[in-house]
Amino acid sequence: MSVKRIYLAAPFFNAYELSCVRRAEEILTARDFELFSPRLHEVRDPAEDQALWSRETFCSDRRFIDWADLVVMLYHGAYSDSGTAWEAGYACGTGKPVVAVHVGSDPEAGSNLMVHESAAANITMEALGDYDFDTLPHKPYRGKML
Repeated sequence: MSVKRIYLAAPFFNAYELSCVRRAEEILTARDFELFSPRLHEVRDPAEDQALWSRETFCSDRRFIDWADLVVMLYHGAYSDSGTAWEAGYACGTGKPVVAVHVGSDPEAGSNLMVHESAAANITMEALGDYDFDTLPHKPYRGKML
């Protein structure tokens, strides 16, 4: 498999999440992947119709998951943003590989087995810079499981 296009599934609703997604964007961009990060493509106009914005965002994100060779998911342990979990689940359901990057700030929070078992690999942010996306070596999750 030759990975060129990556969809980055990640929450970005607070300062910590934002710092994580920005770091992942930097790492993946520096590795010359074509990257789609919803954070960089969000368009929200306060005057815009919320229903229209919601539908357009959903359709765009789903289209770019389909476009990507694989999905990188930033996973915050037992806490998982529902949108991020949906993106990873959709990718897995369509046969697209998912790499879970465990970035949770609480190591005792653990990982939901549905997330780590569906991932081709479970890695850290530090490993993201060197992970071989072409061969997708399996990296099982070794922490607390829920």
